[in-house]
Amino acid sequence: MYTSNRLHRVKGIALGLALSCGFVGLSAQAAGELRLYNWGDYINPQVLSRFTQETGINVKLDTYASNEEMLAKIQAGASGYDIVFPSVHMQDAMASLKLLARTDINREPGFSHIDPQFLRAKTDPQGEYCLPYAWGTVGIFYNKKKVDKPITSWADFFAEAEKGKKVIMLDDMRETLGVGLIVNHKSVNTTNPADLKVAADWLTARKPLISALTYESIPLVQSGDVVAAHYFVGALMYVSQDPENLAYVIPDEGATLYQENMCVLANAPNKDNAKKFMAFFLQPEIAAMNTAQQMNGTPNRDAVALLPDLLKNNPAANPPADVKAKLQIFDDLGKGLRLYDRVWTRFRSAN
Repeated sequence: MYTSNRLHRVKGIALGLALSCGFVGLSAQAAGELRLYNWGDYINPQVLSRFTQETGINVKLDTYASNEEMLAKIQAGASGYDIVFPSVHMQDAMASLKLLARTDINREPGFSHIDPQFLRAKTDPQGEYCLPYAWGTVGIFYNKKKVDKPITSWADFFAEAEKGKKVIMLDDMRETLGVGLIVNHKSVNTTNPADLKVAADWLTARKPLISALTYESIPLVQSGDVVAAHYFVGALMYVSQDPENLAYVIPDEGATLYQENMCVLANAPNKDNAKKFMAFFLQPEIAAMNTAQQMNGTPNRDAVALLPDLLKNNPAANPPADVKAKLQIFDDLGKGLRLYDRVWTRFRSAN
């Protein structure tokens, strides 16, 4: 989910940077062009500027708010995009749908910088298709001046709501159902209806305490209109700007871990340029430039040493082993996703 950066992610917010958006005319491609379709605010504009300076290739960017939105547009026939940034489980789903191109990025010399533990896609265990791009957690972003004590758990989060303060959660089926599963000691990849009922019942009981389901959380927490939000680790971008008032925490109960990968679409009109961008991003300096601005994690192990100490030594960004042990990552559930759809629909419609 982040993020999120999935701001990591002010999801759905376009970057600008003279990066034009829109579907109209996507089929008319210039020879020196590259079109990215990424999570909102999930790439450092300086990375794109640097690529253009070094290659002469003009980069254009559109953004999306969720894996599902991205897939729906691609399946609906949106053409002209070269690179997308799906979460690992969505990469597996897109691979099954034959939507991704084999790039052989793993044959690039710079691929040696990638930590093998991030080759998580079941459909791409060697990295022949996609490049591990970024990772992080989905926890709680809150305003320290508006809570009675530091939030460290989901129990604390809802305790604030019980006092009449506003809290919000993500409008994201798997992330929000995932919270209900985690706090009840279930797998976020379960397809057991009984497990999902437990999670849905737990969330439904707290639905009156949830002011909204949304991705647009950052300004609400910054202003104090909302005291806490279910959000991506990219919120650290804002915490670093205002540490006296803002904080991000991985809840004591555990959290989801997300990873997005950089993938070339099977119908990409600029495959050569797309592969050049992937190779460019393999450079530790470039991966570090992106991570330092996004304030999440990088699969590029040699980029880690180039990160500022404030990020490297931040347990919210780089959690210790005991916290990592409580993180779960989503799998592609195939037909099992229908069960989640039904449970989510019932939760959304519950009074």
